[in-house]
Amino acid sequence: MELNNDNILNVLLSPGTFLEEPESIDYISNLGNIGLEKLSYEPDNLKEENERLMQQKQELAFSNYKTFIQTAECSREIGKKFFETESNLDIVIAELPKLSETCSQLSVVGAEVDGNRKLNSLVLSKHSDLLRLLELPQLMDSWIKNRKFEEALELSSYVKWLGKKYGHIGIIQSIVSDFEASWEAMLYQLIAQLRYDLQLPECLEVVGYVRRMEVFSDAELRLKFLQTRDFWFQNLLSTIPKTDGYQYVLKVIELTRMHLFKIITQYRAIFSDEESVVPLKNCDVNETTIFYSWLNEKISQFISTLDDPEITKNISSLDSIMIESMNFGQSFSRVGADFRGLIACKFIRIIEQNFEYAIRKVNKKFELEMEKFVISKTSPKEKFKGNYELKPEQPPNCLALFYPLAIYTNGVLTAFNDLRECAPLSIADFVTNTIQESLKFCSKVILQFYKQEQAFDSAEKEKFSIFCGCFQILVNYLQECLHAIFPLDAIAHHLGIPVHQLQKEGLTFIDESVILDQLSHLMPEMKPVM
Repeated sequence: MELNNDNILNVLLSPGTFLEEPESIDYISNLGNIGLEKLSYEPDNLKEENERLMQQKQELAFSNYKTFIQTAECSREIGKKFFETESNLDIVIAELPKLSETCSQLSVVGAEVDGNRKLNSLVLSKHSDLLRLLELPQLMDSWIKNRKFEEALELSSYVKWLGKKYGHIGIIQSIVSDFEASWEAMLYQLIAQLRYDLQLPECLEVVGYVRRMEVFSDAELRLKFLQTRDFWFQNLLSTIPKTDGYQYVLKVIELTRMHLFKIITQYRAIFSDEESVVPLKNCDVNETTIFYSWLNEKISQFISTLDDPEITKNISSLDSIMIESMNFGQSFSRVGADFRGLIACKFIRIIEQNFEYAIRKVNKKFELEMEKFVISKTSPKEKFKGNYELKPEQPPNCLALFYPLAIYTNGVLTAFNDLRECAPLSIADFVTNTIQESLKFCSKVILQFYKQEQAFDSAEKEKFSIFCGCFQILVNYLQECLHAIFPLDAIAHHLGIPVHQLQKEGLTFIDESVILDQLSHLMPEMKPVM
């Protein structure tokens, strides 16, 4: 019965024996082929072979002793290195998550760097375009400085479009911000131009630019235009010297008439009120009232000039001022603002104030002269006669006998002469009352003088009696002067009443009894005849 090699191996080898090398397997496989005789010598052969190999091994060990030592040392070093490597490997394994995270971050940064590199490359390729874009604010400032507002407006429109479309880009935001500052500077420069003397074409151009900037509503633009033009107008008026009230008012009238019409013409050429006529419920501001409110304020400002006492008291020729002012007021009827009615009452008040001021000075002068007056030094050449013929153009000669009366008469006549140049009929009663109060004051001063000089001798009493008689003549003379300035026929026609009614009502008539009542006992026996 034949056995295969595997079965023989299983029989010869004890369980658990494991042959790995192919030579061992081949040797054992060949044992079955050598025969019994050779097989009996096989142990000796193996022993000899073992001895021979041991001999060779010893020789090899002796001949390669250093090599073995080095090999052992290398093995030991390799063992150490492997131990260190194992330790480092543990560290590496522990750090691997961090390394992985860092690598991920590096990948992200690398992607950003790559994106920035591509962006920088794109920026470099678009360098000239970007440079022109960055120079836009500088170009805007240059055009504004050189007053090229048309180009500046077009450029600003382009930048606004850029801001709306690419406002999320930082550089565009910066450019838009710079343009806003330039925009304000341009608006300020345009508004500032309106504060100077401009002709109509220039005003149209400047306001056109401001309107295209769309900063103001139409009502606000109207108001801003009037404010700036008024600033220039007020500066013009402020240059007029006030040393001569007459010349000052004439110059104010001239400049106001000239330049207000100029501003009005410019306003009406720029703003069309017809286009803005809409129902009030559709607009917050009645734009027409802006202009007329401003015009009313300018008229009030001119009229207030006549309220300044430092100016009006120095006016030497009020009639010419009033004529110029009336013509000025009438000229404004072309724009629906005839203000002659407002001026008339102002001039009446000025005339009254000036006349009252002049009479107060005369009263004060008379009082001072009476304090220095010495009745004994007067020397009337004849007895008092009361039948003097009174003519307004020639004062009675008897008044020259007593210098206080003469000085008073001259002062009142001077006031009358100033009044005669411009004497409205409406102030006739005021003038009459003022003269009457002045004469009452003089009467009190005369009576006080008499009381202080009780020790009159007969000659002095006669002289004082003549003095009182002359004062009575003065009262009647001033009455004639009043009627010369304010004729009774003219007053009656003005009031629409007959002449006798004037006397009955006491209009323009001095009440002689009120003035002379306290001096009646001092009057001479013969009274003057009217």
